Amino acid sequence: MLKNYIVIIKSSFIAILLASNIALAENVQVKFAYIGQKDHSALLGAQQGLSEANLQGQFLNQIYELDLISAEDANTHDFSNYIAVLTAVDTDSYTKLADTLPNIAVFNLSIKDDQLRSTCIKNTLHVIPSNAMETDAKNQWQKKKPDSTVNAQAWHPDFVKFAARDLNKRFKKNQKKLMDDNSWAGWAAVKMTSDAVARTKINDPAKMLNYLKTDLAFDGQKGSVMSFRETGQLRQPILLVENNKIVAEAPVRGIAKPPTLDSLGILSCEK
Repeated sequence: MLKNYIVIIKSSFIAILLASNIALAENVQVKFAYIGQKDHSALLGAQQGLSEANLQGQFLNQIYELDLISAEDANTHDFSNYIAVLTAVDTDSYTKLADTLPNIAVFNLSIKDDQLRSTCIKNTLHVIPSNAMETDAKNQWQKKKPDSTVNAQAWHPDFVKFAARDLNKRFKKNQKKLMDDNSWAGWAAVKMTSDAVARTKINDPAKMLNYLKTDLAFDGQKGSVMSFRETGQLRQPILLVENNKIVAEAPVRGIAKPPTLDSLGILSCEK
């Protein structure tokens, strides 16, 4: 009798272990949509971010997927199963898409238009810097170095600080190209979202949109805590480049007022 009881206990224990292993083995699928040209460097960045997300996801039972959708097909496509939408399209297509998908984060990876930020569409997230951000960055540097003719960039393949060197190496190895502003934006959009999924287990697009807009603290290999303004613009440092060499970063120390990321670009919505 006792022997039979022990056997039953052992069998039950094994059944519990098997059930637990089955539960642990169940993967959570997290899907992104990309809308834009397939040869755009933003897509290469998104693919790099996806590769890194899946590497991390192996330990968390999370699988990340990226669907490529043409701008023409976007009008009739069902986006209900996506955690976020990544775009490299024109301004008109972008605003129409954002209006159509009010409860999903629609990332802008390519458009620098200032007016798009000022209108503050609630689900637009601009990872690429605006024209105003780049202009403010250049003006700050030229107050310090009046004769300098710099370009303002979100990224540069020679950036090495804050683990940027490693990111540039990974991107070049996997994508066979150098990382530029748009590819950094694509990588960053996937990275900040997949990190949020890993940290919070959020897999609902509306909840993810709210998290990104209100709770994000993202480094992005730039060495600053970046977050989104009410305009939807990602606060971020800007690299100042002259003759294809990084000469400084903005906000420029001693010049920027305020001496923070909010010295760059439009801060608030149109009233």
